Amino acid sequence: MTRTASPLRYPGGKSSLIPLVVDILRLNRLEGGHYAEPFAGGGGLALALLFNGHVSELHLNDVDHAIGSLWHAMLEQTDDLVDLIVSTPVTIDEWHRQRSVYRAGYKGSRLQYGFAALFLNRTNRSGIIKGAGVIGGLKQEGNYKLDCRFNKEDIVARVRRIEKYRSQIHFSLSDAHDFVDQLEGALPPRSLICFDPPYFAKGSDLYTSFYEARDHEDLAQRILSVNIPWITTYDNCPEIADLYKQRRQFDLAIQYSVQSKRMGSELLIPSKGLRLPSWFRQGQAA
Repeated sequence: MTRTASPLRYPGGKSSLIPLVVDILRLNRLEGGHYAEPFAGGGGLALALLFNGHVSELHLNDVDHAIGSLWHAMLEQTDDLVDLIVSTPVTIDEWHRQRSVYRAGYKGSRLQYGFAALFLNRTNRSGIIKGAGVIGGLKQEGNYKLDCRFNKEDIVARVRRIEKYRSQIHFSLSDAHDFVDQLEGALPPRSLICFDPPYFAKGSDLYTSFYEARDHEDLAQRILSVNIPWITTYDNCPEIADLYKQRRQFDLAIQYSVQSKRMGSELLIPSKGLRLPSWFRQGQAA
């Protein structure tokens, strides 16, 4: 499994797509340009591309205020965030406290709200912040305990690395449609947008900000109208295949079957004319 550059764990995270996206950047002469994600989440794929010199600037967005608060803390309040990571005990009592902070919503402190999201992400099963149980259970009788994914030294190292690139990372807290509108007027020609919307199926179980069927339809219309090179990843289901039927579709499960923790087969949909590596084109969906 590919190790993510992000301090966040995400269900269906896209770090395993790094080799594919690197090849896409090279084939389309987009290397060294700008890279954008309207549904950034933890941004593991984006960070890896930046850290390894494949892109020069990141434009990240997420409508989730807790995730946005964490990104703000990582980029603007790094020392304070690191202090919280180091000093906060990883216990069941603390889990209850951080869950209460998170459930209360944004109350004026991005640092506290963002840290609560990070704490729950690292201590909840599968990294699911919304409604998931704590690793090991409330009685901590499971094989794994709540701190098994909370390696403070490792998390701090990831946050500090993000800090080093802060001048090249631009984060916004906007609706995806508004963010794309902004991108189309700001991105240079050598740019790639990666859309990774909430799953169509089971999205409400995984994400704090999920889409209804009509939202997916509206998003498809917006994505299909974007003139900047783009790729879109989605769960593979008939509804999504139909929404994007005018574009090529590739089954990611064929290429990444080892990712057994994924919710199921996924589709990758590229923009018109975007060149894909030959090793990947074998997975074109029917």
